[in-house]
Amino acid sequence: MKANLLGREVLPHVLAFAALVAATLAIDLALHLLGAVWVGRYLGIPGVLLIVGSFGYSLRKRKLIKLGKPVAWLRLHERMAWAGSLLVLVHAGIHFNALLGWLAVLAMMINVGSGLTGKVLLERSRRRLSATRQRLRDAGVSAEEVDDRLYWDSLTFDVVKQWRTVHFPITLAFAVLALAHIVAVLLFWSRP
Repeated sequence: MKANLLGREVLPHVLAFAALVAATLAIDLALHLLGAVWVGRYLGIPGVLLIVGSFGYSLRKRKLIKLGKPVAWLRLHERMAWAGSLLVLVHAGIHFNALLGWLAVLAMMINVGSGLTGKVLLERSRRRLSATRQRLRDAGVSAEEVDDRLYWDSLTFDVVKQWRTVHFPITLAFAVLALAHIVAVLLFWSRP
């Protein structure tokens, strides 16, 4: 069971995070080797647009968008946020000359980590609660008794579902820092 939990639920998310870092380093290295570091300067724009576009999932979840299935929107959110984060990280590069930009990058990485962690916890809790409920039903336990036995588990699951209350302020901090960085760049823009 532990290997299954690690392999099925934890490892894919850790690998997605590691792949984000590895891809960033590889692209940044390639840009340096090709003498095209200046390209990274402009990758922040499509990166931010992808991240902003990924909020379509939040709009769909709140039924402000009726089109499509929420699960499809979630997958799109994950992919767009990952790709946007990759471009923003390449944009940041390994240059430490802009404190505001690096604070935004740090907030973005914490946000990505928060999203992946919340997803793991939520999926794991949902699966465990569902499996336990089914096992009790299969054992012939009445619906009322199942509800009684799973009261604390259901309560815990409801608390785990609230991880978004942590994820949202982190997202907001990232958005504010990114916006401040963008405004600062626009105010002090100069050609390379």
